[in-house]
Amino acid sequence: MDWELCQKEHLRKIEPDKEKIKSILKMCSVRLRLAQKQEIDDETASIITENYYEIIKELLTALLLKNTLKSDNHECLISFFKKNYSRYEYEIGLIHELKGIRNKISYEGVFVEKEYLIKNKLEFEHIINLITKLIGGEK
Repeated sequence: MDWELCQKEHLRKIEPDKEKIKSILKMCSVRLRLAQKQEIDDETASIITENYYEIIKELLTALLLKNTLKSDNHECLISFFKKNYSRYEYEIGLIHELKGIRNKISYEGVFVEKEYLIKNKLEFEHIINLITKLIGGEK
């Protein structure tokens, strides 16, 4: 989604909330731990992939909060990241791809092949670590 449209229609300024950011980081850490422990097979690959997206989405939410912004839309989370951290073009592309796959899982009941998750798991974890560091969290 276009950054200007996000600013105009989907973002609002908020007061910084360090406790909320801390709580989001903790929840993401728990989700990640569970995702890493799950056995990947033909049935679980979709759920685990969806969990990786949820972690990344929540971390992007925390990154916006750190920057005194709140979004009512997932696209604007990614748009913010692209606008403010353009040097991570590769990671932004992966996040977009993952969002599309997550939407197919959630809205169409599509099952992800386990090879997709096995191939991309370390990339997703790299993105999680990157965003966590940008927020200033422990990782």
